[in-house]
Amino acid sequence: MHQYDISIIIVNYNVRDYLYKCLRSIIDAKRNLSVEIIVVDNNSQDNSVDYLKPKFPVVKFISLSENIGFGKANNAGIAEAGGKYLLILNPDTILQENTLEVMHDYMENHSEVGISICKVLNADGTFQSSCRRGFPTPFASFSKLFGLQALFPKSKIFGKYNQTFMPVDETYYTEAVSGCFMFSKAEIIRSVGGFDSDFFMYGEDLDLCYRVHNSGYKNAYVHTTSIIHYKGESSKRSSQNDIRHFYDAMEIFIRKHYSGSGLFLQFMKAGIKIRSLFAYLSKYKRDLMLITFDVAALIISLFIGTYIVFGDFTGFPDYAYPIVFIVPSFVLIISMILAGEYFESSGSITNTVFGYTLSFLILSTLTYFFTEYRFSRGTLLSTIAVSILISSGFRIFLNSFLRTGLPQQVRAAFLGGPSSFSQMLDDFRAGNPLDINLIGYISEESSDSESDVNWLGKLRHLDSIIRENKINNIIITDPEMSSEKVMQILSGNSVRNTKFHLAHRYEDFVASQLINNITFTSSMLPRYNINILRYRIIKRVFDFSLAFMLIAGILPLIMLRKKFSFRSLAKILSGKNTFVGVKQDKARYEGIKPGLLSLADLSSIKPLPDKSINEINEYYLKNYSVSLDFEIIIKYLSTK
Repeated sequence: MHQYDISIIIVNYNVRDYLYKCLRSIIDAKRNLSVEIIVVDNNSQDNSVDYLKPKFPVVKFISLSENIGFGKANNAGIAEAGGKYLLILNPDTILQENTLEVMHDYMENHSEVGISICKVLNADGTFQSSCRRGFPTPFASFSKLFGLQALFPKSKIFGKYNQTFMPVDETYYTEAVSGCFMFSKAEIIRSVGGFDSDFFMYGEDLDLCYRVHNSGYKNAYVHTTSIIHYKGESSKRSSQNDIRHFYDAMEIFIRKHYSGSGLFLQFMKAGIKIRSLFAYLSKYKRDLMLITFDVAALIISLFIGTYIVFGDFTGFPDYAYPIVFIVPSFVLIISMILAGEYFESSGSITNTVFGYTLSFLILSTLTYFFTEYRFSRGTLLSTIAVSILISSGFRIFLNSFLRTGLPQQVRAAFLGGPSSFSQMLDDFRAGNPLDINLIGYISEESSDSESDVNWLGKLRHLDSIIRENKINNIIITDPEMSSEKVMQILSGNSVRNTKFHLAHRYEDFVASQLINNITFTSSMLPRYNINILRYRIIKRVFDFSLAFMLIAGILPLIMLRKKFSFRSLAKILSGKNTFVGVKQDKARYEGIKPGLLSLADLSSIKPLPDKSINEINEYYLKNYSVSLDFEIIIKYLSTK
């Protein structure tokens, strides 16, 4: 005889406020059922257990000393459960009042079903299509990753993974269900061994459904009741690398259930790379638009310049085409990058003029080496002049359009704990001449205080937090935040229309907001030169050229230096290392290549204090230039 009708198991990680709402909805939905509620806390840092335990005395809390992952934590709850049915439930969900009753009755009347799920809705009321899925067979995964499902959602061939061709308002069998709500028979889950502990996060729900299906039971989607799922709240607040865990989970699933399909794994990798490329290009869509426009302007101007000089739009010899279009376009793109126009300011007329001027000088120089293309300096000059006018006019229009299109409301978030923004919050509420909507705050931990400002998540999830909450202003309020941490925030942020303000007072923010709106910059804060694209290109050219000369034996005596071995130079040629970098601290300077030398290596004080090394590293990263690299190398060679 079972002690309860239903045992509800919830794995919590840093979503105290969502869990509170979830538990309230469960209590409202119990009705005449005997329900056991078990919360397994994965070592949350937001004081979830201490805060919620006195508010929900009927709930059994299991506190773990470390984050052991979703599957293992659920297994810990399953081991304690005494219900006939198990409900694996996410903490960021809210049940409808009839949800437990409807699902219980359905399972009582369908002995062939092992796991079921109800209709799952997003916070805005739309249907969450991932709640019922097909198994990730090679073709279904291929269709999902390469966008065929999105293009043909009603196709039974391409829409198998998310079952997008199936109706929302009908009840039917499905291959797999989402781990946010898994209503199942306890004896069946125990008979297949519960969740596979090899999965940390993601994939374990698919794996469990696959094993239940193979043991002879059906999985089902029930449309007659629903829940709201604030998708991704637990993972947003997780310190784990979500993308890595997702890929690892899919790889485990593939190797476990499709071990004979090596080609499937390669498709998976290719699909993820393509998706990543599109995400990267989306980050720079404004720059790509400017590049396309400038190249088109250059080609049009070349036709005009040719007509001005020769009286014919195609006055060059036949052999010159299409080289006369390709080379100038390539030179223009490189010149604009070196001028700091692309991937930095994206709209500066000054940088545009400088980029075109640099293009003119480079192209003029090239004609001395390739005399067969030395047609007319006047044509080149006319082309550049017309291009400057067209491109500058476009930027004036674009900036004017952006000015009128600026959001009327500032959607701001604090970056720092409540203690760092308490005074500014009072100032905002005392008198707010700007139309500012404070969305919440971002910090490594949520506060234990009863603050009415919502904790949005951790700093490492800044990009996703900004996107999901449509935040256009980040106010860095933490006075203890180091300059290198601020630099990492700026260099790692991929949402380029978000403005950053270092402000500890309300007046600081108002001034920063005004300057940002006038200059159209993404931040008033300083940045690392080393992270700017033009400097990265220059540094790579410098590294490659010097390494090639050393390996070629142009400077053979330097090879006697231990740091300049053939092995180390080969790493520089391959792009893994650089000649000059920082005294490496992987946690502090993630993404920056290791250097054979650093500015700190020139010091005669051994060992240097950590604080001094950090200050030296900061100076180098902010003030990088080729001349600085060259000076460091020369001084190292002359003193060692």
